[in-house]
Amino acid sequence: MKKNQDSKKLNNDSADEKEAEKNSTDSAGKGGSRKRGAGIRGMLVAALVVAAIAAAGCAFVRESLSPVEPDKDAAVSEYVRIPSGMSVRAIAEMLEERKLIRSARVFYMAVRFPGILLRDYGGSIVFKSGVYEVSQSMELLEVIRIFADGKQAFIKTSIPEGLTTKKIARILAENKVCKYEDFIAATSDRAVLEKFGINAANCEGYLFPDTYYFYPEMDAPEVVSMMVENFFTNLRMLDGQGDADGIDYTKLILASIVEREYRVDEEAPVIASVFINRMETGMGLESCATIEYIITEIQGKPHPDIITYKDLKIDSPYNTYKWSSLPPGPISNPGKVALSAVLNPAQTDFYYFTLTDSERGAHTFSRTLKAHARATAEFRTKRFN
Repeated sequence: MKKNQDSKKLNNDSADEKEAEKNSTDSAGKGGSRKRGAGIRGMLVAALVVAAIAAAGCAFVRESLSPVEPDKDAAVSEYVRIPSGMSVRAIAEMLEERKLIRSARVFYMAVRFPGILLRDYGGSIVFKSGVYEVSQSMELLEVIRIFADGKQAFIKTSIPEGLTTKKIARILAENKVCKYEDFIAATSDRAVLEKFGINAANCEGYLFPDTYYFYPEMDAPEVVSMMVENFFTNLRMLDGQGDADGIDYTKLILASIVEREYRVDEEAPVIASVFINRMETGMGLESCATIEYIITEIQGKPHPDIITYKDLKIDSPYNTYKWSSLPPGPISNPGKVALSAVLNPAQTDFYYFTLTDSERGAHTFSRTLKAHARATAEFRTKRFN
């Protein structure tokens, strides 16, 4: 009996142990599940945070790449000068400060790692120094391409033959090449004059008329140097110049007068011969162009419709009706036709010329004052009848 009771007790103890073990196992399983769930939730949160940061970063980059002002009509354009040796970071900061791009940081990263956004540039991007026009309506990558391709902002500027220094200065100022007063001052700059061996008070006469491609907001001495250098380049190509690098100043003065008198190219050497014949006999040149120069350039008055007898009496060394010698300096900046005409004047015995075809700008040339008066009278009779 006792033996059976002991046996039953052992069986009960064994059952209790199994139950305890089962309970322990269930508890451990539930705890592990909770830990795994917490870990997965943490990973999901981290992933969401990373995704949010990436999305925010993409949005920031996308916004940074967009124009500062998408509306082209409202966008501001500026000339940007990139000096040699300027760092990409400095360029980026300057553009952001001037509100031409949204982000200097994105600009810098796009240039430094072109494989991400600018794959067509290969291994690296190098900016070329110069002056560029940048608009707020440009995308950031477009601005980078302008600098990398060297698409500089040239200003095509045409300087006609026969203009004075002041008239050229006005054209340059209107085209925003350089300031009017800076150009005027540069034409008298001793450094510029000595550089080209010009033994005169200024560069009047040496500013060659041509079509130029200037940079915006250039240094005035640089503009003057370009024009004077072009003068000597073209001068060396003219017949009659020979190997000389310069030109006799008296010939330059005469060419500036011929420039203002001729209108038909083939007449320029004949007009030059008239003035040369007059000087050789001590006659005054009697050029109306010199009177116009006095009125407009020295007196600062509007261009006259007609030259009056009162104008012919103006007391000035530039008045070729009052003085028989050449004026003290050029009255315009002559082109190749006038320069060539003085270097290669026609051989004539003419002492007079008068306009007789206003439509073509052609003149009648005369040997005597009587013939000259007759030609002038005939033209006036035709004109008013």
